[in-house]
Amino acid sequence: MADKIFVGRRKNAVARVILRNGSNNVTVNSKKFEEYFPIEIYRNDILSPFKVTETLGKYDVLAKVEGGGITGQAEAIRLGIARALEDINPDFRISLKSARLLRRDPRMVERKKYGRPKARKRFQFSKR
Repeated sequence: MADKIFVGRRKNAVARVILRNGSNNVTVNSKKFEEYFPIEIYRNDILSPFKVTETLGKYDVLAKVEGGGITGQAEAIRLGIARALEDINPDFRISLKSARLLRRDPRMVERKKYGRPKARKRFQFSKR
């Protein structure tokens, strides 16, 4: 059976996630999980779908992620894992949905406007 690829997105990050039966080995861009995400907050965030569905240690994760920063990449992987778990067992949908893990966060960086230094910031006003 061919592996199914699940996509997760957040900000400008796109993650392609494959879940396999295993023992909680997480690989991101051919690196160890702890090496790619040295900050524990991001590691806990990525593993949260497994904690919610009580499947921690049952699956191996292969993730390829590109674009964005570390936060966007971590949340993109989290969404990909949540979608994969839902596909494996549709009964997980209720718990994943109540934990808001199946929701694609739509917030994006606002574009820079002309005549301004950033999106909303203005140059200093001078009366005279």
